[in-house]
Order: sequence, then C-alpha cells, then structure tokens
Amino acid sequence: MAFSSSLAPFFPPSGTFRAHPARRLRADAPGRFVASCLPPPDVVVTREQGKNARLISALEKHNVHPLELPLIKHVEGPDTDRLLDVLRNDKFDWIIVTSPEAAAVFLQGWKAAGSPKVRVAVVGEGTARVFHEVSESDDQSLELAFSPSKALGKVLASELPRSNRNSCKVLYPASAKAGHEIEDVLSERGFDVTRLNTYTTVPVEDVDPLTLNLAISAPVVALASPSALRAWLNLISKSDNWNNSVACIGETTASAAKKLGLKSIYYPTTPGLEGWVESILEALRVHRTASKEAPKR
Repeated sequence: MAFSSSLAPFFPPSGTFRAHPARRLRADAPGRFVASCLPPPDVVVTREQGKNARLISALEKHNVHPLELPLIKHVEGPDTDRLLDVLRNDKFDWIIVTSPEAAAVFLQGWKAAGSPKVRVAVVGEGTARVFHEVSESDDQSLELAFSPSKALGKVLASELPRSNRNSCKVLYPASAKAGHEIEDVLSERGFDVTRLNTYTTVPVEDVDPLTLNLAISAPVVALASPSALRAWLNLISKSDNWNNSVACIGETTASAAKKLGLKSIYYPTTPGLEGWVESILEALRVHRTASKEAPKR
C-alpha cells in the first residue's frame, strides 16, 4: 500500500497509544542491545545505531512511542581500499551516490585522495544532506549537481544527463548488497560505469529476548532498507503468527517486503523522512481502527 504525503495529522485517542519520551536501547556489548523498563512501543525504529534520532524526534511530535532496535550495521566492503586509488588516478564525469552511508564512505575516500574535483548526483534528501557541508564550503572541488525527479536509483539512472562526448564515465560507490539495476540502465544508455562496493551491511548479532518481545508486540516496524527487512524476518523467524505492519522508507524496501510475502505494507509515494513518518502514522491509524472493530472477549 502506498500513501502520498497528503495524510492528515495523527492524534492517538486516549487509552489507545501511550505517549512517552523515547527511551533508547543501551549497548550491552558490541552487536547486542537490551531494553530497560520500556513501555509497550507503538513502532520499532531499526536503522543503524545512532541514525534514528531524526525519525524518533518526528514521531514524538505526534505522541508516538518508538522503540529503537538497530537491526543492521555497516562494515567495509571489498572495494573500500580501491576507492582512494581510483579517485586519485581516474577522472569521472559523474559520481552517483544513492544512500547516506554510501555518501559518508565516499567522502572519507575523497578527502583521503586529496579532494579531487568531482561532480556528484544523489538520490534523496538524506543523501544530499551528507554532502551539503562540503558543497557549500569555500572549497568548490565537490559540486552537488543533480538529483532525479523521484528519489529512486532507477530514476536517477534513466535521467542522469550525458555529456556530448562519446564516452561519459560514471563512478558508482555502492553497497555490496545493492542490485545491479542502476549500472545496467546507465550502461544501456551508453555510460561507462565503474562500480565499487565500498561498504556492506550485516545484521546485529544478538538482541536481548526482552527487547525482541517488546519489538514483536509493536503494531508497526519501520524499515529503511531490504537488509533491515531481512534482518527483522530472521529475528522473528521463530515467532508464531507475526502479522503486524511494516512501514518502509520507500518503494525499494516495500517491493522487497512484498516479494518476501508480507501483506500489511505501507510506504510513501515520494521517499524521504516526511513521507516515511506519514506512512507510519497511517499504519498506526489502521491498527487503531482494527482494534476498535475487533470483537471483545
């Protein structure tokens, strides 16, 4: 189910959802998260540790209680070390970056390579935000030059401007788990694409049983990537009859959820934080209505 950004504000009725300050998970050991004295959550937020603050803040404005449960963490990819050499020795017409993590990893390599002049195309406001501080500084060697009409990688690949030269070289630093649609579309359009798998995602290794039980009880789980989706399904694989809702940041994660057999899927027509929050609120609204209509025992 896709929802546009025109949803009405969500106001939980008295006694339906509890409004509490977000109480974050604390790290008990690397890769292990535990919950302490947490009330029943309305939604589970699942991005990497330290990257859920903006979503939590936005949800709290709607009196929604989130439980922070990082499902994945980012680690170096097989081509991390190659990035520096490629930036030093090759020149590209475009650098295409499709996620905030890819942006952060690219900037590290770019600075280590001496900040060569580059022109960057990005997908999404969150990705662009990572570049803003650099692109707006006095150093004009990084130009944030293009974003597609819709924040999807396949749209960027179909809309990226070509130079008049016979060859238009593109560097695509990506997650090792990303699909190949972007480079395939660009190659079909005549671009010369170099893909570097500069990072990858791995599931958080261990979750405290109390935390997991709280998460399973939440009516909505918020997911920002197919990797987080797979990590969640793996965590709940032994849970009987989990059939609550997932609220996805965009179409890519929602499509993965459909392929994996989930039924109650919410996502915005335009990817981004605002639409994601609205999809979470809509999922909660539907849950509230269903709870009211359910026969009382």
